[in-house]
Amino acid sequence: MPDPDDLLSDDEREALATVTAPRAAPQKVLVVDDNQSARDALVSYLKAKGIKCLVAQNAEQALTCLENERDIGLLITDLRMKPLDGLELIRQIRESDKAALPIIIVSGDADVPDAIAAMHLSVVDFLLKPIDTEKLMGLVRKELGIR
Repeated sequence: MPDPDDLLSDDEREALATVTAPRAAPQKVLVVDDNQSARDALVSYLKAKGIKCLVAQNAEQALTCLENERDIGLLITDLRMKPLDGLELIRQIRESDKAALPIIIVSGDADVPDAIAAMHLSVVDFLLKPIDTEKLMGLVRKELGIR
């Protein structure tokens, strides 16, 4: 017998749950690197760990992808790209409606001023190539809310 104090029917309770349930956290990683082999290796590694990935071969493609895709929860970008480098990509993201997007930089060619500039742009981390894959996966899981 239904609880007399319960004011909602089962159908109403189900409808309310769909309206009030929190949205799932974005679960895709956008990988940006103009070096195809580096990009493919990183994406293959992430996919092998169960991470859904999107790819962009330059900053312009990344910005377009961010405009069109709703469920990107993390961006991993190379630093040295042309015509826009990784720092300029991050600056443009920080000035957009995606400003809060977590970003990890991976680079094989970086110096202290680059790292300082990146930290001023609120990146999650700055990883040097070859990438410490355990550290990377820890960061990816944390930023995507995966245990």
